[in-house]
Amino acid sequence: MSLDPENTLVMETTKGRVVIKLRPDLAPGHVERLKTLARQGFYDGIVFHRVIDGFMAQVGCPHGTGTGGSDLPDLKAEFNAEPHVRGICSMARSQNPNSANSQFFIVFDDARFLDKQYTVWGQVVEGMENVDNIKRGEPVRDPDSIVSMKVMADAA
Repeated sequence: MSLDPENTLVMETTKGRVVIKLRPDLAPGHVERLKTLARQGFYDGIVFHRVIDGFMAQVGCPHGTGTGGSDLPDLKAEFNAEPHVRGICSMARSQNPNSANSQFFIVFDDARFLDKQYTVWGQVVEGMENVDNIKRGEPVRDPDSIVSMKVMADAA
């Protein structure tokens, strides 16, 4: 599979490397936000604060609690028909559909009940076994974290 370096995220986690193919065709605004935050180093050191076995691993809160986001404004929803299946990356949000900011989750197993209600923006293409090994909990005690997250084009 050939990856477009400008639309690929390389996430080094405490469990290993995870490569995510971005989908600007599905969610151009969300992809742009993730690349902007990655380039600012926003995600570096942020913990996986909510990890539910058989469901998903959530990350992206600067407080490590699920209560915050970046300093950038919230995003307008870009719900799409891409199914929430293993390896899908989607944006977390509050009850307000237009409240996604920096938090996202990676789906462990089929979670089709989320379809068309959350914005899918990417797919893990390498390292899903590392996502599988992220420590579980709600909240997680001594959580795993993103060591660094970069746009592949910048990681040369």
